[in-house]
Amino acid sequence: MKQLAVIYHSAQGNTRRIAQLVAEGARSTPGVGCDLLRAEDLVGAPERLLAYDGFVFGSPTYLGGVSAPFKSFMDATGRLWKSHALKGRLAAGFTVSALPSGDKQSTLLSMFVFAMQHGMVWVGNAILPEQHAGVPYDEAANRLGSWSGLMAQAGHSGPAAAAFAPGDLKTARMFGAHVAGTLSCVRCDKEVAA
Repeated sequence: MKQLAVIYHSAQGNTRRIAQLVAEGARSTPGVGCDLLRAEDLVGAPERLLAYDGFVFGSPTYLGGVSAPFKSFMDATGRLWKSHALKGRLAAGFTVSALPSGDKQSTLLSMFVFAMQHGMVWVGNAILPEQHAGVPYDEAANRLGSWSGLMAQAGHSGPAAAAFAPGDLKTARMFGAHVAGTLSCVRCDKEVAA
């Protein structure tokens, strides 16, 4: 069985909600187990990542980038980078902000560069925007049109459960299933021949 970790930071609960749905979607894929891990809990023990074949990284977008706790997690993996211990594992990412754009693309790019520096293989968002097929905008999968990873928009008011358009919730489940499905098809060798 392949193991996937959804690693996230959430200050208001919105990013946690999307992380839960990504994990739910991933768990729907036969042969893939999925754990939900808080980024701040891995800062002191980044070697826990070695137990996984793939990762979905999640952070709110703060001022055009990942949150400080998520960045601390990224920085804590330096020892693993030196030995290229995560080379060949799958990686994907998602982010949440209050605005449709909110400069979420730069957050996903920082996750992508992080994954590339570790020698990981990036999985994008292959979900076609459903509004082009006549689905109402708020109900459409990938309504924000992101290909590099999952983007979700959280409203400013109300609890996390009610903060999102239905399409973003649906997209999160679909994205988790897509990443897990990709992981189930990929052979994750620890050593890659030169």
